[in-house]
Amino acid sequence: MTFSAGTTLPKSSPGDTTSPGGPGAQGATAPSHSPGARSIRSAPPAHRLRALDGLRLIAALMVAFYHFGGRDGEIGDAWGTSPNVQFPTASQVFAYGCLGVQVFFVISGFVICMSGWGRPLRSFFASRVSRLFPAYWAAIILVTAVFAVPWVAYDAVSPSDALVNLTMLQQPLGVDRVLGVCWTLWAELRFYALFALFVILPGATRQRIVLFCAVWTLAAAVAEAANEPLLDVVLMPEYAPFFIGGIGLYLVHRDRRDTTAWGIVAAGWLLGQHYAVSRLWHPPNPDFFSYRPSYGIVAVVTMGFVAVGAIALGYLRWANWRWLTVAGALTYPFYLVHEHLGWVTVHVLHRTFGLPSYVTLPGAVVSMLVLAWLLYRFVETPLTPRIKKALTSPRR
Repeated sequence: MTFSAGTTLPKSSPGDTTSPGGPGAQGATAPSHSPGARSIRSAPPAHRLRALDGLRLIAALMVAFYHFGGRDGEIGDAWGTSPNVQFPTASQVFAYGCLGVQVFFVISGFVICMSGWGRPLRSFFASRVSRLFPAYWAAIILVTAVFAVPWVAYDAVSPSDALVNLTMLQQPLGVDRVLGVCWTLWAELRFYALFALFVILPGATRQRIVLFCAVWTLAAAVAEAANEPLLDVVLMPEYAPFFIGGIGLYLVHRDRRDTTAWGIVAAGWLLGQHYAVSRLWHPPNPDFFSYRPSYGIVAVVTMGFVAVGAIALGYLRWANWRWLTVAGALTYPFYLVHEHLGWVTVHVLHRTFGLPSYVTLPGAVVSMLVLAWLLYRFVETPLTPRIKKALTSPRR
């Protein structure tokens, strides 16, 4: 939910920074600094922002409840009826859960800027690859295998398409996706590439980051006006404001008196709410239960910015519970597997075992969290440090 943003793993486990955000971060760690330090290149000593882990889990759960009860499609087949019938009132709230992705992108901007500051390009690349791919590969294999079981009612992609999915480049190639949520990872990858090219490679300074945000904001607006597919792919006008807003919030975290940083945050919020409304709002229609009034969309986007802002300003420093680190560790694998395997879980619990919907829904969420822990414990923990070491070891 990519989704997505350079946070460090808990001390008890090997590994390195990830993306929220993309939805793939674990245990946010922030540098200690003096308020006036604006252009240093090296990262100072760090302390953990556990509240950011909690926010990432909330965003992931928002997306999960949207997929399980806030939309139609395959999940309706799993329930046997539309989720609107299963949850007549709650489905209207669950429909806003898709905005958890936008919250992920704000977090991703914050943490990628935080973790990339002072990091050489090779280290940044290694941290992204080693963090994102182990759980992703496992999720691709697992979903493909489950969907190949004869009694599972959902079609698996072709073997060739499944192999392409292992690269995480299926979206631009027009290949069928194994994971429905992987489109957010494609957005995260493009953000990483832009940030690496224009900030990490020349060396991160406050001035360079401010310039990056300003140029990207303007270029994304031009891309929207030009209606040119290539520019849309590279500059992501629909999602750029959220990444940029998160970067601005990290600058605020470094110095809350930084007026320019507050301007970057304001621009990100103003443009972000516009794109969220324009993409998600539709006139009331009796055939759809996903109707979201525009003020509701604006409110959810605003709450996402405010929540990250509260963490950036230190107002949630008191939320320093160790279990939030575990929550952060589970968010990425949970995000990857919950949708497609959730369909199967809902079908089994609700239609095979006959459990009521109010039991099936939390049961499906808990089942996916357990699976996420297994992926974290037996896939990410052993593989992440090995891949990172292989990518950063000097060549002989």
